[in-house]
Amino acid sequence: MAKAVERAPRKRKEPKPTMAKKKLVEEEEDEVEDQEEEVEDEEEVPMGVSSKAELKRRKKESKKAKSGGFESLGLCPEVYRGVKRKGYRVPTPIQRKTMPLILSGADVVAMARTGSGKTAAFLIPMLQKLRQHVPQAGVRALILSPTRDLALQTLKFNKELGRYTDLRTSLLVGGDSMENQFEELAQSPDIIIATPGRLMHHLSEVEGMSLRTVEYVVFDEADSLFGMGFAEQLHKILSQLSETRQTLLFSATLPKALAEFAKAGLRDPQVVRLDLETKISPDLKLTFFTLRHEEKLAALLYLIREQISSDQQTLIFVSTKHHVEFLNILFREEGIKPSISYGDMDQDARKIHLSKFRARKTMLLIVTDVAARGLDIPLLDNVVNWDFPPKPKIFVHRVGRVARAGRTGTAYSFVTSEDMPYLLDLHLFLSKPLRPSPTEEEVVNDMEGVHTRIDQALANGETVYGRFPQPMLDLVSDRVREIINGSAELISLQKTCANAFRLYSKTKPLPSRESIRRIKDLPREGLHPIFINSLGSNELTALAFSERLKAYRPKQTILEAEGEAAKSKNSQGMNQWLEVMRKKRAVHEEVINLVHQKRFVDQAPKEVEVQCTFSTDWDKKEVCGVKRKAGSFKDEEFYISSVPTNQHLEAGLSVKGSEGFGSNRLEAAVLDLVADDSSGLQKQKSQYHWDKKHKKYIKLNNGERVTATGKIKTESGARMKASKTGMYKKWKERSHKMISLSGMAKDAAEEGTGSTGGHQLRGHKQHFRGGKNRWSVPNANVPSELKDLEQVRKKRQQKAGKIAHMNTKVSKGKKFGKKKRGRRES
Repeated sequence: MAKAVERAPRKRKEPKPTMAKKKLVEEEEDEVEDQEEEVEDEEEVPMGVSSKAELKRRKKESKKAKSGGFESLGLCPEVYRGVKRKGYRVPTPIQRKTMPLILSGADVVAMARTGSGKTAAFLIPMLQKLRQHVPQAGVRALILSPTRDLALQTLKFNKELGRYTDLRTSLLVGGDSMENQFEELAQSPDIIIATPGRLMHHLSEVEGMSLRTVEYVVFDEADSLFGMGFAEQLHKILSQLSETRQTLLFSATLPKALAEFAKAGLRDPQVVRLDLETKISPDLKLTFFTLRHEEKLAALLYLIREQISSDQQTLIFVSTKHHVEFLNILFREEGIKPSISYGDMDQDARKIHLSKFRARKTMLLIVTDVAARGLDIPLLDNVVNWDFPPKPKIFVHRVGRVARAGRTGTAYSFVTSEDMPYLLDLHLFLSKPLRPSPTEEEVVNDMEGVHTRIDQALANGETVYGRFPQPMLDLVSDRVREIINGSAELISLQKTCANAFRLYSKTKPLPSRESIRRIKDLPREGLHPIFINSLGSNELTALAFSERLKAYRPKQTILEAEGEAAKSKNSQGMNQWLEVMRKKRAVHEEVINLVHQKRFVDQAPKEVEVQCTFSTDWDKKEVCGVKRKAGSFKDEEFYISSVPTNQHLEAGLSVKGSEGFGSNRLEAAVLDLVADDSSGLQKQKSQYHWDKKHKKYIKLNNGERVTATGKIKTESGARMKASKTGMYKKWKERSHKMISLSGMAKDAAEEGTGSTGGHQLRGHKQHFRGGKNRWSVPNANVPSELKDLEQVRKKRQQKAGKIAHMNTKVSKGKKFGKKKRGRRES
């Protein structure tokens, strides 16, 4: 025991010397580092650094700059403080790629999926470049947005990021008062956030308003701006900008060919395209329901009542503003209060409805595609496509409102038989497999196996579409019919909606021919997987029986059945018609059998192709190798296909509305250099388009509409005159203010500073006093307290004259001698 006692303290004392040695070594290393730092400090302190503490602070900042955060961008303290206040810590991929390029002064074209932080990617460099308010410099930054709501959101975001800067921002959107916007412009803003229509109105209305001082231009949602019919306004706006400006194009869907943005005046642009493989968020769940057009109302009510939780916010997209009003009244009759928004709606009403939805006072927001782009509504859970979008990139923008910034979400889409080709085009664009849900018979026979195969398909990234349960639709349809019949307003709106949807169907772009052909080969889908668990085994059996009943074809027609009944009653008149019907049936059966045989022969060689494109076989039995493929002798290494590999992707990202999946890919490559006559040359430049609204042909010049009315198209789709209305002149006379955004006041002030060292008057003193633009600052009607030499001399002369006048008055009431002496003194 004694030995054990002696050994124990030895073991405890052994590590102490080693730890002490380590501490000594560390202390010696620290001393060496401190000495080296002192030597460096002694060397670097004289180079403009005030103290060693300042030098250490700078070293810490340089170490932070290597972390890959916002510190590495070298932002000024005011902008960096606003970024931190907003809650940003690390830049998103699109911000990390684009911000250094923008800060270096290069033109940038950037594409990234919705919710990736594109707005901050161009706002933070803009604030860094402008930094502080300069009254005499005019407008230095211009941000163009396709919709009012997106412009309002950008303004709010800019105020939050630029909280600690004194930069002034003006919002120019339709629906707001022109006088209020004149007041904002009179404050000499540094940044203008505008929609093209209202900006063009101001440029034509305000005398001397110029954009030559703009050095930073942003086209937010650029493909929408260039494709919505704003070409006329953009061409005029760009012609007023300086050639040395920096131009940025941002959108979630931008094509690879930048020739479509040639009018933006890009100079050697840097192209950044992210998220090409994942165009929609991986946290988004896609759900597609097939139904008839008449069942959409019942399906929507069932979704809102039963499928979607009451504490979840939902965005519902419809095709026209009439459908927005119809659904609004329908939901209110049902006891649900939604918010609404569409292009022609009053701007104040739109703000009120959106603010209610953002404050979660309403859980539904019914909108047209005006809210599909750029809107950032926090905590949004679901999107419902009541009308399926005709273009894939519209679908991407719609469903991009949910599953943003790491949140999950669900997108429900109603697909009619007319929309099925668009569904195939969408999945070609997304590069995702599409398969119908298993039939009711398969579910009844093997419930567990069907669930396993569905889970595997969803895990592999496939999309499963299916039908709504008919019993559920029938129950809700009765309730919808009662609501509509009990409201005269809904009855009148129902007819209006039908006419509007008919016009919408005629004007939307066509799907590709390949999708129209392939849709005929798809088998009939079963119930959607989300309804399988909610239905019992008896209901599934009844649905399977009803599906078999639909496929039943009787062996006799109604005339043959009536003939058999008459024959049993010994009626000889019907026997003659019975024989005629039998002979006719025999002839028709031969024709029907020939058609079936031909269809079977035509489909046999394409069996493997169809199965490889669309996964329709749930059992995966003999999918590959059923038909032996013909041998190919082409060398894949040197073979150049006539169809590019990314054809469907670039077609879906196309800017022009006439192009896309339905257009011929080779039409743009055809160039006729040798037209026979002048008519041929004219045909190359112009073509005519039939305007259904005005019932006449409209001339298109190089794809752009040419009108002789002089009207411009606003963001709401309406056309208004761009000529002067006299609003600005009346406002100027009433308010005694004026707008001067030409940036010439700064030049005049610089010219006015001479050898006197003071502020010299140039031009009319009512416009320039003290070398500053009197009308570009608040309280512009207050006289300036700064005087130049001439003004001081004049003021002294007036003061001396007043004193002399007072002296003469005082001397009149005194004695004559004093008065005489006073006169002599004067």
